[in-house]
Amino acid sequence: MRSLPTLLLIAFALPFSAQTPLHQQIVAIAAGAKGRVSVACSLPGVALDCYFHADAHVPMQSVFKFPLAIAVLQQVEAGKMSLDQPVRFLPSDRYPGTHSPLQDAHPDANVDVPLRELLHLSVSFSDNVATDILLRLIGGPAAVQQSLNGLGFPQLHVRDSEASMHDNERRQYRNDATPIAMAGLLRRVADRSPLTPEHTALLEQWMQEPTASPKRIRGELPPGTIVAHKSGSSGTEKGMTAATNDVGLITLPDGRRLAIAIFITDAHADTAALEPVIAGIARAVYDTAVAKTSR
Repeated sequence: MRSLPTLLLIAFALPFSAQTPLHQQIVAIAAGAKGRVSVACSLPGVALDCYFHADAHVPMQSVFKFPLAIAVLQQVEAGKMSLDQPVRFLPSDRYPGTHSPLQDAHPDANVDVPLRELLHLSVSFSDNVATDILLRLIGGPAAVQQSLNGLGFPQLHVRDSEASMHDNERRQYRNDATPIAMAGLLRRVADRSPLTPEHTALLEQWMQEPTASPKRIRGELPPGTIVAHKSGSSGTEKGMTAATNDVGLITLPDGRRLAIAIFITDAHADTAALEPVIAGIARAVYDTAVAKTSR
């Protein structure tokens, strides 16, 4: 039996005329990014030819806040902390020029914030300061990596905090993922979550809030489609955007859940053109999945 990487290489080597309609759509849409587009998806029992550079190592940016939340909730379940416990926002947690509703609301810091609210800010609002407070609380990036390794996803790497990446933009490439591993982590949460039902539902609730990147995976899906997702974005330097990402679980009309991970790396297209690439690929995969599950 051929390994998955071998199968992926075979799929990539196929001439355009031999690829499935879905794969042809992904290739055509991806061209608009003028960078590397990497895609993986998973729907149990359904063959979807959606793999595109699926084993490439790509920068996660804020997508890493999804496995961070899992690691924090695992420590809650282990009795090491409580969702309702106060966590001190220290002056040393602050740093200028970063996205942080928490820091905007409390510029002088020195306030206690419930752990639950820090998680909510990190997952739903991509708050960088709240994220680094969570990292400080659980033992740094190594604690997230230990969680990922324990779940069987060593291909996902968390090595740096938001502040560290802010200080040196090259470090964003150290917090990397393969799309196929990220789709696997999403699949794990959907099918046999490492968290309790209560905490899984809470995490998905935060990921379903329409507060961030509504024009990515959600962008072209039918109105009312339930999407639990986490996006990630870098800045643009000298016309190149290092990361424009979105990963999530899409609930299909029959209730099945489609895991999808879409990463755009080192793109030279205008920033406004990158989100439609993600939205278009997500819609193409969604339509194929719906067609195959309704037969």
